[in-house]
Amino acid sequence: MTKYICISLILIFNLLLNMCSLEKDVTTLYKEETPLEAEIIIPASFSANTQETMKAVLTQGGKKVENADFVHFEIWKQDGSLTYSMEQTVEEGNGTYTLRKNFDSDGLYYIKVHASNDGSIIMPQKQFIVGKLSKSELKFLQKGSQKQESHEHHH
Repeated sequence: MTKYICISLILIFNLLLNMCSLEKDVTTLYKEETPLEAEIIIPASFSANTQETMKAVLTQGGKKVENADFVHFEIWKQDGSLTYSMEQTVEEGNGTYTLRKNFDSDGLYYIKVHASNDGSIIMPQKQFIVGKLSKSELKFLQKGSQKQESHEHHH
């Protein structure tokens, strides 16, 4: 008797699950996001007290992004002694956004690009050196440590 009850319950559950199945074209109802991508382009070397140009080239779906929702650069020194405020870039055209910056002191720095377009937000980051590194910065790089202080801002 319990065998028939088990079989009956399995059939009922199977019937209920089939009734709840998704429509075949359900994927067309949802927007498919095309991720935003950024290439950070910085000079091969930086010198203190010299204005340098940093660039971000944005692409989305294989096309250069013109008129992005926003593109900001955030720059800070690894040891935490210097943090620049988030700065708006200049759109140069062809998906290129630039910022000219003068660095007052040598050291290990990070640049983070905050960019958004068509609902996609990215925040890639790159490290660079201005002038010469201090002993503590050299030690930091030799350890290979990637732990960074969190620099979060809201837009």
